Amino acid sequence: MASRGDPPEGTPEGLPGGGEDEYRSVVFDEAFVRAARLQEFSASERMGEPARAVRSVPAVRDGRSGSRPTVLLVLLILLAFGTALYLGVRNPYQPPADQRAEPLRTTVVPLAPRGPVVGGTPERLFGHSPAAEYGVGAAGINLPLAGRTSHFAESQVVTALSIAKDYLVASGLEPDVLSGATVRPPRVLLDPDQLEQFDRSVETPTNDGRHALAAWLVRFDPREAVLADPGVRVQGVLHYEETGTETLDVLADHTYTYALRPAAQAPGAAASLFTVHRVVRFRFDRDDLRMHRAELLTSTAEAGPQACGPDSTGTLRPLLAGARAPDGGRPPVTDPYATARPAAPSLCGTLAPAAQPSP
Repeated sequence: MASRGDPPEGTPEGLPGGGEDEYRSVVFDEAFVRAARLQEFSASERMGEPARAVRSVPAVRDGRSGSRPTVLLVLLILLAFGTALYLGVRNPYQPPADQRAEPLRTTVVPLAPRGPVVGGTPERLFGHSPAAEYGVGAAGINLPLAGRTSHFAESQVVTALSIAKDYLVASGLEPDVLSGATVRPPRVLLDPDQLEQFDRSVETPTNDGRHALAAWLVRFDPREAVLADPGVRVQGVLHYEETGTETLDVLADHTYTYALRPAAQAPGAAASLFTVHRVVRFRFDRDDLRMHRAELLTSTAEAGPQACGPDSTGTLRPLLAGARAPDGGRPPVTDPYATARPAAPSLCGTLAPAAQPSP
């Protein structure tokens, strides 16, 4: 009788131990079994491929083996990031850091006449003065022929010149600015970093090289003088130059000639000419060009006829028709070795006779 572990027909004859010793030396370990997994084809698959009854099934990989590509990927990402960071630190052509606009440096020079101020009608005064051939208003501020620079396109140069002209018009030709009614037209064209300095110059103008309002704009006291002719005569030039890879400078050198009359007199009263020579250096970066604004670096205004004594760093104080500069109004003698005395409160010059209309 066969035991429970023997086959039904018993142990085969002729095989010692039932044939177990013949295969005892063959060891089927777990790795071998996983690698040799077979799967029987379905009935329909066997009909199509009669020669093949089974197919190999890919063994399931150990979960720990999948972590190696992930670790390598992370290492590669960290290496690439470190390389980019290293090159960025050592790159000498990094974009410049955002810099604040510099404060405007201001200079105002009154020009005192040697004799009485010539009076007459605006037409006669203009026609007999150096301003006879000047343009009228904004037409006197002409843009030069523009071209590209090393780092700025032609369109950017034209934009810089146009903004400079807009500021010159707003600060020297706008009637409400000239009368002191508003300062908004030139203010909206300034770099935001200079607004605090500008506002202080409007509220408390001083001759400290930073807060002379007359260097920012032209203003007359409407209680003393008003325009006798709205057509201000202007002539000058604009120059541009690239001062860095990110900055473009524009130099404006213009002379404005105003026909003024006393505010207390009738419109037909004798008028006189008042001349302001302004030299303004603008600076533009790419944000300024995009936002249509300007930074003022330096501004010098020479204005006359006016007396040297009164402070004209805020509102200009023109001498009108028939007036003379006070005896003490001529430029004083200054001794640079007299260190005990206070410094002169302001600069002053003498108005050239040829700057006045001929009698």
